[in-house]
Amino acid sequence: MTETSTGRAFIGSYTTAGGHGVTAVAVDAETGALTPLGATDALDNPSFLALSADGAVLYAVGESAHGTAAAFDVRGPVPALLAKPVPVDGAAPTHLALAGGHLVTANYTSGSLTALPVRPDGALGPAAHLLQHHGSGPHPDRQRGPHAHQVLPDPSGRWLVSVDLGTDSVRVCALDPATGALRLHRETALRPGTGPRHLAFHPDGRHAYVLNELAPTLVVCRWDAASGTLEPLGETPVAHEGGPEPCYPSEVVVAPDGRFLWVANRGPDTIATLALDPDGGRAALVAAVDCGGHWPRHLTLDPTGRRLYAANERSGDVTWFDVYEESGIPRRAGSLEAPAASCVLFG
Repeated sequence: MTETSTGRAFIGSYTTAGGHGVTAVAVDAETGALTPLGATDALDNPSFLALSADGAVLYAVGESAHGTAAAFDVRGPVPALLAKPVPVDGAAPTHLALAGGHLVTANYTSGSLTALPVRPDGALGPAAHLLQHHGSGPHPDRQRGPHAHQVLPDPSGRWLVSVDLGTDSVRVCALDPATGALRLHRETALRPGTGPRHLAFHPDGRHAYVLNELAPTLVVCRWDAASGTLEPLGETPVAHEGGPEPCYPSEVVVAPDGRFLWVANRGPDTIATLALDPDGGRAALVAAVDCGGHWPRHLTLDPTGRRLYAANERSGDVTWFDVYEESGIPRRAGSLEAPAASCVLFG
């Protein structure tokens, strides 16, 4: 591979399950193939990653009982810690987002969001604010309390949206860039017991899709950035009924042109393709293909929007797929061994 034909990506993995931590990989622009460059296990269980706007600093959550977050210099082949990992004052952070000069983490076990200031050199300061979620759901084991699973900025940049599996709801928050204070603006209730996990926005910025983990369904929502309002419109299956395995969806990805979205389904170990109406207001299950491994925890598109990458946690690999332009159906193209893989991020 020549320098002009490669990009880069990063793989997060569970070190307590044999993963390498954060792995930097080269990406072949022609084939999509991944080649490892270097890895670091300096942070326990870096299960989810985010990249600074200039691509020089990589951020990771440390998904452990005493949750942490860390910043890595990724200008070289091996990610290097900028400073000692910082406590997030929450348990088992599973997701993170950059917004308003802060890194915000979603802390699953404790059901909270934490805002950490990003210093001029890219390193993280101590927690500036913690927003505690409250509530529960009907599932006897998974919903005894709040479980914040994801946090991300909306397309307008005005709001932060957090998805809570334990309370069957999505919260819309405002972040004060000066102080890091997080303020709850609105909470949208979803069907009890569905266990919402992740959300993705339509390219038009007017629709959002909430993926449920405890029920294999997708909630199509209308999003109003002016008022910070999320309105559920309908719920649709993301897996075919009657399968031999229980289905626990993990990730939803929307095509750049808004024609399709894809869902990773753990259990049946599939990637489902759903077709979207031209206005983005309805979704319909089209097909499901094998994920290329076992337990696809994360799914993402490459920067071209023509390839999907699945992080198959239990089989320990990242598998990539070419996407048929007309049908949106993925076709397996290759894989890389990646023990306990939890996410893939392009930089």
